[in-house]
Amino acid sequence: MADDSKPTQNEIEREKAKTTVHIAVVTILLEAFMKSLHERKVKHDASKLQSPEVEMFAVYGPKLKNTTYGSDEYKTYLKEMGAALKHHYEHNRHHPEHFENGVDGMNLVDLVEMVLDWKASSLRHEDGDFLGSIDINAERFGLSPQLASILRNTAELLDEWSEDIGGVLT
Repeated sequence: MADDSKPTQNEIEREKAKTTVHIAVVTILLEAFMKSLHERKVKHDASKLQSPEVEMFAVYGPKLKNTTYGSDEYKTYLKEMGAALKHHYEHNRHHPEHFENGVDGMNLVDLVEMVLDWKASSLRHEDGDFLGSIDINAERFGLSPQLASILRNTAELLDEWSEDIGGVLT
């Protein structure tokens, strides 16, 4: 303390009470955030299980698996997927294409689901490269260097988790 005085017991108790309220508020907000993530977990990509998406992914899933993410061939397949892919983006807000202004329209829950989707999608490609896909997507979606760095840091965390559970994610 600047004036070298000691706080009174009442001042200490008031500060502890304020901090306890702060902790409770953060806890409530974290619970709401986790509830939102849980809802996303339950609904993730559910539109792929119905028409018109299920038919499109039945045809293009195997094709995409054998392409390099971001390659010209990959981009051609995306164009060919047309209206069904547009439907997918419209019904799944973890895709930047869902928003008129791309990633700038997303919230943090969208971003968390997006990066986890990118990780899982990289595992579906024969030559999947999650870190490489972040670089491709940074350019594709105009991500700021700061956000791209955060996503790379998250990729490292996901790799650690994968190691912790015996490589199940790889």
